[in-house]
Amino acid sequence: AGRVVAEALAAMRDAIVPGETTTADLDEIAYETLKKRGAKPILLGYKPSFSNVPYQHSTCISVNDAVVHGVPGKRRVLKSGDIVSLDMDASIDGWCADATITVPVGEVSSAAKNLLTVTRECLYKGIAQARPGNTIGDISAAVQRHAERSRYGVVRELVGHGIGQTPHEKGLDVPNFGRPGQGVRLRPGMTFCIEPMINAGSREIRHVSGDPWTVYTQDGSLSAHFEHTIAITEDGPDILTLPPSEGK
Repeated sequence: AGRVVAEALAAMRDAIVPGETTTADLDEIAYETLKKRGAKPILLGYKPSFSNVPYQHSTCISVNDAVVHGVPGKRRVLKSGDIVSLDMDASIDGWCADATITVPVGEVSSAAKNLLTVTRECLYKGIAQARPGNTIGDISAAVQRHAERSRYGVVRELVGHGIGQTPHEKGLDVPNFGRPGQGVRLRPGMTFCIEPMINAGSREIRHVSGDPWTVYTQDGSLSAHFEHTIAITEDGPDILTLPPSEGK
């Protein structure tokens, strides 16, 4: 499942043409990639308590000041200077995987580039702590420390999660803030998602009326989001959603 999600994210990223590609186009690419591999998009048909209708898409695509859960649309054309978060999960053979990348569209500002770099580094700082004997707090603290060193805001209301035969396994949250040594102790066989959501400005978030899905930054600042599904092994973390082209 992890390889399929990584493949779909790469296909979406590579298809972006500034001024032409819509977020709906990218969602369709993700759907077709999963279908070709015999995988099922978990989001499609999902019905949360806050919505009267099931979700109609395979991905969440969040642009600029949208933190997470952006809804793909035919009218949302990606333009040069945007940053866009591509978030998706899928299941195959009874197992789930979930990953997110935030990518630049065309030429972006140095501030946007730095936000993407630091947020991705936050993910890998967290993953480096995902070893047997460490705790969830060790992961959380590593993410928070690196983000706040750049004076970025760490979103607190949304967290990483356990994953396995269901996309959100109960009893295991992975916040992006915390204290070393706190929380659940890690042991081999655990699988979960680490997903820093980092704002260029304050950590506060908001919804807008008429859209129960999308979460935005309160101050309108840019937000980036990176996520991997990992498994804890005796030797440390195994990144299940790592694209073949990307080294650890």
